[in-house]
Amino acid sequence: MQPRRENVAMATLDSKLVGVLGDRTTKVLRDLYGYLTVGDLLHHYPRRYLVRGELSDISELNEGDEVTILAEVFSASSRRLQGRKGNILEVIVTDGSAKLSLTFFNQAWREKDLKIGKQGLFAGKVGVFNGKRQLAHPDYELIADGNDVDAAVEGFAGKYLPMYPASSKMPSWKIAQCIELAIGALDDVPDFLPELIREKYGYPTLHQALVQLHNPADLDSAEKARERLTYDEAFLLQLLLLARRKELKGLDAVARAVTADGLLKEFDSALPFELTAGQRAVSAEIENDLAQPHPMNRLLQGEVGSGKTIVALRAMLTVIDNGGQAALLAPTEVLAAQHLRTIQTLLGPLAHGGMLGGSEKATHVTLITGSQSAASRKEALAQAASGAAGIVIGTHALLGQSVEFKDLGLIVVDEQHRFGVEQRDALKGKAVTPPHLLVMTATPIPRTVAMTVFGDLDVSTLRELPLGRQPITTHVVPVLEKPGFLERAWERIREEVSQGHQAYVVAPRIAAGTSEDADIDFLMGESSSTLASVEDLGPLLSGGALQGLSVAPLHGKQASELKDATMKAFSNKEIDVLISTTVIEVGVDIPNATVMVIMDADRFGVSQLHQLRGRVGRGTSPGLCLLVTSALAQTPARERLEAVAGTTDGFELSRIDLEQRREGDVLGASQSGSRSHLRLLRVLRDESMIEQAREDASRILDGDIKEYPLLEAELAQIQADAAAEFIDKA
Repeated sequence: MQPRRENVAMATLDSKLVGVLGDRTTKVLRDLYGYLTVGDLLHHYPRRYLVRGELSDISELNEGDEVTILAEVFSASSRRLQGRKGNILEVIVTDGSAKLSLTFFNQAWREKDLKIGKQGLFAGKVGVFNGKRQLAHPDYELIADGNDVDAAVEGFAGKYLPMYPASSKMPSWKIAQCIELAIGALDDVPDFLPELIREKYGYPTLHQALVQLHNPADLDSAEKARERLTYDEAFLLQLLLLARRKELKGLDAVARAVTADGLLKEFDSALPFELTAGQRAVSAEIENDLAQPHPMNRLLQGEVGSGKTIVALRAMLTVIDNGGQAALLAPTEVLAAQHLRTIQTLLGPLAHGGMLGGSEKATHVTLITGSQSAASRKEALAQAASGAAGIVIGTHALLGQSVEFKDLGLIVVDEQHRFGVEQRDALKGKAVTPPHLLVMTATPIPRTVAMTVFGDLDVSTLRELPLGRQPITTHVVPVLEKPGFLERAWERIREEVSQGHQAYVVAPRIAAGTSEDADIDFLMGESSSTLASVEDLGPLLSGGALQGLSVAPLHGKQASELKDATMKAFSNKEIDVLISTTVIEVGVDIPNATVMVIMDADRFGVSQLHQLRGRVGRGTSPGLCLLVTSALAQTPARERLEAVAGTTDGFELSRIDLEQRREGDVLGASQSGSRSHLRLLRVLRDESMIEQAREDASRILDGDIKEYPLLEAELAQIQADAAAEFIDKA
């Protein structure tokens, strides 16, 4: 490490970067990463380390990667460009087994710098030209003595060179130099982790961990530092979630116990089928929660078609029997309208409260969306405010200031990952007393994800499918390798329709940005960069492979009335084939639909594909899902599709999905501020650490956290900083 500069004031993690690095460098770091403080920068962790004396493995570089390599100059030559002014300098570097080209335009003077035998760090984006990998105009830092690999690199210290996530504007070694200056200016760092926990695991102090990770004496100390900082993320997150859970349990709520002779009992008596054992068990958990004088906060997860809606509806009826109302928040208008139809159908006469022919115990169900007519909205708002509507279904429009309830007792959030904490809280604010909360997801969640993302909620799981659900067969349709398979897919749709069934065709886009010819090429199985779109597929299929069938489009940009009319027509079997975007991903229940063709299936995630195919096989006939793709065999995209085709176990697929996605995609978008960003924690890899951190956090909160003032202050900082929410559930 470089010695501290006498003219630099001692810094804390909260000190402004500009005081350590100056205006220009700070601006680059702020623009690239949002870093403002010393702590922000020191939480920019190395991905790996280069060992002095060892060159990088050039053969492992991939096109498009931003890389930093340690290599030796093998040759350098300059030549004039043909047909235009200027020259090009090509420098070949090697690690002894593979070579890489560095190209510089109109910079022949660099040849004096980059002499044969010189060693250095070279950074840039890997490209390919004429079949050769290259770095165009790379940034570089040469080792001071080209004949001695172990000589100190100017601006670095130590045997191990940290390699950071970097960019062309800020290559790895420049980040390392900035971090070295920050560490050199850093005063002792107060450690919020209780000493008994630190000693239990043999962790270094926070100051030691930050120094050792960026400037390790050996790889063992770097690994121990990384483990300590990873544990910090797990521990603080669990502390936050458990503190939030404890706070929620401490709130007062109106107990809504099951009544002996109410709407729920009448509903259960009229059900034409028996609840599954899983539905009965989960309903019992929810009923017990609702009967408590503090708010229920429960996550209900279940496989596609496992019957979550029935369970949620029974909870709503329990609250209505106690004089309260229930709000069902859905992410899309299509799903909200579907819920309205489903609940009205399930309730039958029990949904006609106050109407001729309705049961004495009946309630009323209403819908509030952003695009409904003024008259419909006015009526729905009046029903919600007066309490006439026991169940109010809606989209984000439910969060509007004009929406009021007489006595909001239960909030049900469907597909909760589409909504953030702030949105749920906005709906809670419409209740007179803290309401009960039930959030649902049809995306099965691995146990550690449930602990990490939903640690403030009790979790119920529905694994059992209702009797009568039909199996779904899934096949990959590789259009480049087997062009005829796509034609066969359209034939399968025609066969299903001829037997009285219906079909979905799903596309990743509403409209394409390329020519019709390109779309025709794609449909014929020819190579094309064009993504299939709803607007182009409709005419192409109606006039071609599906000619004579009733085909209709559905997507999110259509008017609410058109979307609703289309879904009603499809439900009434007036449409044979629905060509749609992913607006039909969840909640849409058309028992007569038996086949789904997903175009450009490699553009969708594992869980999304699983959700989509769950729209078929919901009646008495088996389902078929065809995943159309141009992805080649043995590529990650193709392997993902083969995994989906290989199992219908959503819990297994959720683990595969998590393994293939960036952590932030699962845990939520990273927020500003280093405290809020889960940089190191991996919910599958670190399962045992997360469990241990939860136990440790629980013990701290079961006692008196005031015994640990630094930890209490750290927790208060996380809780208070809304802009740096530790975990965003949106």
